[in-house]
Amino acid sequence: MELARLDLNLLLVFHHLLREKRVSAVAAVLGMSQPAVSSALGRLRNSLGDALFLRTQRGMVPTPYALQLAEPVAAALDGLQQALNVRASFDPASSQRRFTLAMTDVGEMYFLPVLMDALAQTAPGVTLNVVAVTSASLGEDMASGRTDLALGLLPQLQAGFFQQALFRQPYVCLMRQGHPLASAQALTLANFAAAEHVRVIAAGTGHGRIDEALHAALERQGLQRRIRLTVPHYVALGDVLGHADLMATVPERFAQRVTAPFGLTTRPLPLVVDGSAIHQFWHGRLHKDPGHQWLRTLVAQCFGDGTD
Repeated sequence: MELARLDLNLLLVFHHLLREKRVSAVAAVLGMSQPAVSSALGRLRNSLGDALFLRTQRGMVPTPYALQLAEPVAAALDGLQQALNVRASFDPASSQRRFTLAMTDVGEMYFLPVLMDALAQTAPGVTLNVVAVTSASLGEDMASGRTDLALGLLPQLQAGFFQQALFRQPYVCLMRQGHPLASAQALTLANFAAAEHVRVIAAGTGHGRIDEALHAALERQGLQRRIRLTVPHYVALGDVLGHADLMATVPERFAQRVTAPFGLTTRPLPLVVDGSAIHQFWHGRLHKDPGHQWLRTLVAQCFGDGTD
């Protein structure tokens, strides 16, 4: 088929249908009516001689031919967008843009209060949508533009993404202020191992690797923690520790957020465990986007420690 005979706006509808899977969602993203999106799809089907998408309970499922077209169409649109963005501008004071950020529950507690305050002061019309970094499709979502930025300790994003180090943090022992070991002169390896612990798995993040390293370090000393409770994430940890004589090994900046609200205190770990390096990650398709550059600069200003 000759490109001159094809309305290139139809490829934009095609691209968003691949991402969103539903006509209603594409209509919302592109500011079109649902009938207009359906009409555009019909015209594209006629032009290309293929159904392109089949309607199912799971949404619009692409045909093999549509899947064959997906990557080259996305690359062409991405190249055009980047070319246009070279001269584009971004005014945070008047922008109504929505950014999607991926982070852990720890990240939500640490990043969001500061970030929302900064937006209120400099970009009152900008909105955020937060998704979990544990999603299996995180890399794909960032490559497609569905997710703008990921924040945290995310080894799965080390390859193929831009990244900027924000800060390093040690891990500390967190417990309630009335815990028997809170007032001990020193937290020894023996009483640390003998205490009852909450273990946070934090699957899909680098924090789980720190917990594994702690377990291995104790084993080398012939010791192991007494795990009383295992939880999948950090979100309820402050409340749990505030009501029981348990302790948990947590990132320092998480501990800073929960000590005062839940009456907790921290002690240094009695053994050496590597800390975590927290980064912001983004895909190359947004590297030169002015709005995205502004967002990355804001995150670095709010949370970067200036060392990298």
